[in-house]
Amino acid sequence: MKISIIGTGYVGLVTGACFAELGNDVTCVDVDKKKVEMINSGKSPIFEHGLEELLKKNLGKRLRATLDAEGAVSNSEITFICVGTPPRKDGSTDLSYVEGAAKTIGRILSGKKERHIVVVKSTVPPGTTEKIAELLKAAGAKSFGVAMNPEFLREGKAVEDFMKPDRVVIGSKDEWVAEKLGALYSFSDAPKVLVETRTAEMIKYASNAFLACKLSYMNEVGNLCKKLGVDVYQVLEGMKHDLRIGGRHMAAGAGYGGSCFPKDLDSLIHTAKENGLEPVLLEAVREVNNRQPLRMVELAEKHMKLKGSTVAVLGLAFKPDTDDMREAPALRIIDVLLGTGARVVAYDPQAMQNAKKILGGRVEYAKDAKEAIRNADACFIMTEWDEFKNPSLYKGKLVVDGRKAVKLEKDYEGVCW
Repeated sequence: MKISIIGTGYVGLVTGACFAELGNDVTCVDVDKKKVEMINSGKSPIFEHGLEELLKKNLGKRLRATLDAEGAVSNSEITFICVGTPPRKDGSTDLSYVEGAAKTIGRILSGKKERHIVVVKSTVPPGTTEKIAELLKAAGAKSFGVAMNPEFLREGKAVEDFMKPDRVVIGSKDEWVAEKLGALYSFSDAPKVLVETRTAEMIKYASNAFLACKLSYMNEVGNLCKKLGVDVYQVLEGMKHDLRIGGRHMAAGAGYGGSCFPKDLDSLIHTAKENGLEPVLLEAVREVNNRQPLRMVELAEKHMKLKGSTVAVLGLAFKPDTDDMREAPALRIIDVLLGTGARVVAYDPQAMQNAKKILGGRVEYAKDAKEAIRNADACFIMTEWDEFKNPSLYKGKLVVDGRKAVKLEKDYEGVCW
């Protein structure tokens, strides 16, 4: 099939590269000239395991990037909207990019007679896809159908998750749209969940909020386990064999971050309150997560005075195998450490450029883990990169571990163990 993708962030670029790998003809559209040039040269603007290999393999054959939205949409059968939906200060979702994309697509489709499908893949509050249909019609589009097709991609594993999904959710009221998208995803034997657009939108929010809930729950349990001298990971081992619970996405540590869980939880809380509800559980999940990194500072202060000390922060991305620092727990830790008067030396294998954009000159940057630790009085492990798992790195240093990355006999504090 001929596909156009609006937006080349994590979701858009992974979606485009994977559909091309599966034999479709894909054009990715972005307004950022530098990103378009990078993609067309075979370089990914983001670090995502396996993505750059797919770009290089398919560029010039079934995949290309362009600034020309009109050409891309006009020459495709299906257009995916994969633009950002950042949070506002009140927790609501900024839909300006999605709405802008819909208006542009609508104008282009106003001159097209063939039926065209517009698919919202960006995470949006329930009811948004219906509004997108209205915007398309108002902009002049006539022969079109809309759908909501949420993504469930884990950063660092996004290519794998796209190619081997555990389910495909298609939200549309039009049978022909659902059939067309079902055929597009026929490469997978995963269950196809066919629902209305609002239901598809809610499935995404409910899924992410539930996963966030699991993590905050285990952090609360982990905090208690540490007080009682119980190994929380042995507790997890005993829990995961219960089929009602399972072991996937069950961990205790410094808390979650990234582009999805924090903003999606905030958006769901905001939506609930707009509808006259008090989302007590969801607000508790958020509060536990916000507090969790600060426990690491409390643990360090049991051993030393942070003011005037040098602290190495290892791991800046919110998880390994990505360079994404959005809502990373490391950022909260660094803010608190600087507030105590500590000097911070930071290092991450992939996120250093993003760190410098966010943190600027507030911290010092090391070229590797050894350099970061060399003159440090303490070390905080915030991301479980493989290179941080070598115990010999930390000889003679206080280690506060937020990810169970390493186990030391002395001078060691795990946040939940």
